[in-house]
Amino acid sequence: MFEELENINQRPEPFQYYTASDLWTDEHTSKQMLSYHLNGDIDVSSRNAEFIKRSVEWIAAQFNIGKDTRIADFGCGPGLYATALAKHGAQVTGIDFSRSSIDYAKEVAAREQLDINYLNQNYLEFEPEEQFDLVVMIMCDFCVLSPTQRKMLLSKFHNMLKPGGSVLLDVNSLSAFEQREESATYELNQLNGFWSPNKYYGFVNTFKYDEEKVILDKYTIIEPERTREVYNWFQHFTPEDLENEFVAAGFSIKGLYSDVAGSAYDQKSSEFAVISRKA
Repeated sequence: MFEELENINQRPEPFQYYTASDLWTDEHTSKQMLSYHLNGDIDVSSRNAEFIKRSVEWIAAQFNIGKDTRIADFGCGPGLYATALAKHGAQVTGIDFSRSSIDYAKEVAAREQLDINYLNQNYLEFEPEEQFDLVVMIMCDFCVLSPTQRKMLLSKFHNMLKPGGSVLLDVNSLSAFEQREESATYELNQLNGFWSPNKYYGFVNTFKYDEEKVILDKYTIIEPERTREVYNWFQHFTPEDLENEFVAAGFSIKGLYSDVAGSAYDQKSSEFAVISRKA
C-alpha cells in the first residue's frame, strides 16, 4: 500500500506521459465530456453558448468568412464552432478523436443540412490533401501538447494553409499559472462518477513546474479490475513565448486578444488569443 501511494504521488517529468486518448476515447468518459460540451451555461469542455455566439460573429467579421472560406477546426468536439461557421457559408473540416462528439456533430450537420466534413481521428495525425484559409484551435487545446508536439503541429498548420492563411488559437496565460497551487486530494467516485459508472477511488495530484511554466493535473482512478492514470498537462505562455514558437514555424503574429471573441488584451486575463499569419 505504501509503495502504491508513493507511485500515485510521484512527480513525472514535464510531458513525460501523453494520455489524451484515455480521456476522449473511453466510452464512459467521452460521453461525460460530451454532456459538458452541450451544457451551454458552463465553460467546461466548450465555452458557454453566449460566448460562442459572440466569438463566431467576431471570427466571421475578422476573417471575412464566406462561401469560399475553407476552415479546419482542430479539436472540434461536437461541432459548436464548426456548425456556426458553416452557417456563415464556410467550408469546414472538423477533426476530433472523440467518437461520441463526432457522431453528435454529424447528426447536427445532417439535421441542419450543413455540408461539414467531420473526421474522427487524432489531429496530430491529420494529413489533409487540400489547403485552408484558416485554422482554429479553441479552448486552449494547444496548451495540452508537449513542445515537440506543438512544433510538429505548427509545421502542419504552415503546410496546410494557403499563402497568407491564418491561425486563431487561445492559450493559458502566465497569470493563470501564478494562481495555481500544488495539491493532493482523494475522493470516492471523484467528480461524481465522471471516470466510471462503477465504484472507484480517485486521487488527484496537481504538480507545478515553475521553470517550464507547466501545470499537471494527474488523475489516478482505482477500480476493482484496473487502475488508470490520466495526465492533463497545461502549458502556460507569455505573448513573447508564444510568438517565438510561431515565428520559428514561419508565422507572424497579427493580433493579440484576451479571448477568441476579440476582447482587448489584458495581461491579467487567465487566457489570451492570437491571430498568426503564414509568412
